Amino acid sequence: MTLFQGSFFLFFVITIITLNQIPTSCADDEHYLKCSSPFQCANLKNLSYPFWGFGRTPYCGHPAFNLQCTGEVATLTLMSESYRVLEVNDSDHRFKLVRTDYWNNICPTILRNITVDGTFFDYGSDTQNLTFYYDCPSFPQSDSVFPWFNCSVNGTQMINYFVTESMLESSEPGEIMGACKSRVVVPILESEAKLLEKNSTVENLKAVLDNGFDAEWDANNSLCDKCQNSGGYCGYNPSSGEFMCYCRDESSPSTCKNSGKRNNVGVAIGATVGGVAALVVILGCVYFMIQRRRKIYQKSRSMELFIAPTSSGDTFASTTITSQSLSSYQSSNPVTRSYYFGVQVFTYEELEEATKNFDASRELGEGGFGTVYKGELKDGRTVAVKRHYESNSRRIVQFMNEVQILARLRHKNLVTLFGCTSKHSRELLLVYEFIPNGTVAYHLQGRGSKSTLLPWPIRLNIAVETAEALAYLHANDVIHRDVKTNNILLDDQFCVKVADFGLSRDFPTDVTHVSTAPQGTPGYVDPEYYQCYQLTDKSDVYSFGVVLVELISSLQAVDINRNRSDVNLSNMAIKKIQNQELHELVDPYLGFEKDPAMRRMTTAVAELAFRCLQQERDLRPCMDEVVEILRGIKSDGLGGREETEILDIRTDEAILLKKAHSPVSPNSVVDNWVSGSSVSNSS
Repeated sequence: MTLFQGSFFLFFVITIITLNQIPTSCADDEHYLKCSSPFQCANLKNLSYPFWGFGRTPYCGHPAFNLQCTGEVATLTLMSESYRVLEVNDSDHRFKLVRTDYWNNICPTILRNITVDGTFFDYGSDTQNLTFYYDCPSFPQSDSVFPWFNCSVNGTQMINYFVTESMLESSEPGEIMGACKSRVVVPILESEAKLLEKNSTVENLKAVLDNGFDAEWDANNSLCDKCQNSGGYCGYNPSSGEFMCYCRDESSPSTCKNSGKRNNVGVAIGATVGGVAALVVILGCVYFMIQRRRKIYQKSRSMELFIAPTSSGDTFASTTITSQSLSSYQSSNPVTRSYYFGVQVFTYEELEEATKNFDASRELGEGGFGTVYKGELKDGRTVAVKRHYESNSRRIVQFMNEVQILARLRHKNLVTLFGCTSKHSRELLLVYEFIPNGTVAYHLQGRGSKSTLLPWPIRLNIAVETAEALAYLHANDVIHRDVKTNNILLDDQFCVKVADFGLSRDFPTDVTHVSTAPQGTPGYVDPEYYQCYQLTDKSDVYSFGVVLVELISSLQAVDINRNRSDVNLSNMAIKKIQNQELHELVDPYLGFEKDPAMRRMTTAVAELAFRCLQQERDLRPCMDEVVEILRGIKSDGLGGREETEILDIRTDEAILLKKAHSPVSPNSVVDNWVSGSSVSNSS
């Protein structure tokens, strides 16, 4: 080896060692890369934090700022009110909004005032109020000092007025305007108000409303400014529910700590390496990049299961590949299978064959996330295959979430996940154990429902087993977030299997709550979670309280055919219990009036439901306490000899139920195996 070769080799080794100490763009953090690119929603361009949606990954934005993009319209729901977003000024955290119900409309169907509490946004300094007076007494409009207009609201012709702040200062509303039935305050721009005062026509009024108002958002603004100044991109940690600064090499709760160090090292290397050594650096960098890319590729292959699927066929990828055979379905020739967290990876073709090409006659149910089909695997297992409607980023997150949670949880009252598809599958598919008797909702309120098929012993047992399943989840730091009778399945012995973990969240043990946009199903969502954006285990307790009321009443959680005050079953139950009218709530079939023991147990369950449905979460019991109370009710009311009879009843009822459905076959099973969720936002 010549001196030059020896020096070259030594310098090459030194260069490689030096480069290994420097984070390079070859290994940029995935969150950093995804959040670095702006996105477009409708006519709004170059959007970034705190906004997300329309393909933008949720962790690149704030949960409260999920944009809905339709054509040229971008809308945002803040504090349960929908706004059109007209402009966004990222530099000073300002945007221009207009209430959706007042867009090109001065006579909305529902008249309501909106209170801005400043949690996420507040009015700008150049915003003032425009006051509408609706449904006013009839009198000669020429006598009015304020502009008036006619419109029809809910089919009723009305005389109405509008007043700016300056108009109110110059003239107080008279007695007749004070007798108007509704008063609504809508924000507008101060400059627009002055134009309206000069020319108070209805056309100008609509134009003023359509120009919206200025507002300032607050989504950890100061933290985001610091993050951006340090070279990072702002985002949100979906696990902790806190602000996150995504940097090139790692994430931070505030700023990119290594940005200065990166620059200093780069300067030092630049000063050291020169001349002929530049060639060595280039060669070394090429070698390093090749090795680094190879490692990244190998790592990505192990994680590719949960990256957006394409339509390019199906290949296997997992963290471990083993050769094994299932103990319950032993085959003579064990096959090599891929697994992720112990969950088998299926090919799309396997599941297509198992469901007879997703035959409509094999549908078990349909919900917001997808359709579930009955399938027969080659190893003999009967399964339920959930086929997601679409493969957008939100569905992928829910898909990942359900796999990772169910893969590590094992409980007799939780549905078992057998497997899922991989990255290259045409569609996102999940494979569960088949639960033959459908959902609790189906038996209580379904089209084939007969209350006699769910006598009180079975209903009480459903309550106990569901509570035990939720207590197990909470003990393992998981919040279900979509507890409802449509997600409680029943096997052939009417034992509970809690299902649908697409909205579930890991809940760190060292926090009191997770700040996230409310998600769930109307009628079941914790009101404090809905108002404060704070998810806790008590949110599941509230939803379970609604389930308890359904079990004793056989009524739906939401029914618009009931009286207005009783549309939500939770409100109806609270009122009935407080007014000592429980007998009006309980399903007549249960024998509440005739059987003292039944009345005692039903009353005890209703009292527990009342506690679970308290508006303030601190007043609700935890799931462990709920389990103990329900076990006590079951033991006190159904102990001894009666317990044996209950088991017999359950067996008889299983037979009766199968006879009642017409007929139950492999291709005809109950509907509503799963149900979707509404009230969308980021998880």
